[in-house]
Amino acid sequence: MTKYFLLLLLPLMGYTQKQSLDKQLFQSYEDFREVSIDNRRFKHQDIQPLIDSLKGQKGFEITVLGRSIQGRNISMISIGEGETQILLWSQMHGDESTATASIFDMINYLKTNKTILNNVTVHFIPMLNPDGAELFTRRNAIGIDINRDALRLQSPESQLLKKVRDSLDADFGFNLHDQSKYYNAKQTSKPATISVLAPAFNVEKDINQTRGDAMRVTAKLNGVLQRYVKGQVGRYSDEFEPRAFGDNMQKWGTSTILIESGGHFDDPEKQFIRKLNYVGILSAIEVIGSQSYLTIGLDKYLSIPKND
Repeated sequence: MTKYFLLLLLPLMGYTQKQSLDKQLFQSYEDFREVSIDNRRFKHQDIQPLIDSLKGQKGFEITVLGRSIQGRNISMISIGEGETQILLWSQMHGDESTATASIFDMINYLKTNKTILNNVTVHFIPMLNPDGAELFTRRNAIGIDINRDALRLQSPESQLLKKVRDSLDADFGFNLHDQSKYYNAKQTSKPATISVLAPAFNVEKDINQTRGDAMRVTAKLNGVLQRYVKGQVGRYSDEFEPRAFGDNMQKWGTSTILIESGGHFDDPEKQFIRKLNYVGILSAIEVIGSQSYLTIGLDKYLSIPKND
């Protein structure tokens, strides 16, 4: 009888373990947190040694995509051998660094935990705007907002991002930013600690397969985050911005998820929000690899309260 009961229980145990990936990530976070980054105002020179340390490490490939206007390397870190290509880019605004720190936490995790990479290859661009990061300012060295340069491609940083998207023909993209701490989830007094969005690709805000898949992954991301900041996840405005990279990535065929790191109580350096990025994004990567996002209804995305 006991043996029969265990046989029935084993599939359920496997299901529970899979469902609790985010809890495992949350609880073990300190084991993987990159300790050399402990505040928001770090620079290119602070992360370059972390990138260099990955050279020659099994499974990692480092590509120097090019240089910024002031001559700083813009690097991409790739891991995985799966067919589905996932591109993540952070700090296209030099003063929006929360997800950049989180990327190095994720890389530490992936050094020893590669199961979630089944069927996917992940490409991280940790710091797209190193010149802006130097002064902790939004724009690049010639005053261009890179996130409004998707069509004119006036700056080398913009050109690099477009080129790498096209060369990978990226299936999914994560556009990683920080937002004002004064946003809140609609009709609540709580801050929007994280805001998410599957950007529109046209003025009509149509939903095609590309955007629909982004919505499904975003819905999963929201479900994970709600466990740790209940009522503090907002949906960013989806007004179409024809110059923006996120909107155009969606238009170009990359299912794109915007993540905006906002504010949280007693977290001025956004270290807890950094942890949320780590847990949420790794969970989303697992969902993409397993294709379990395909079973998520679009209503789950549309029910996320808007930013207020």
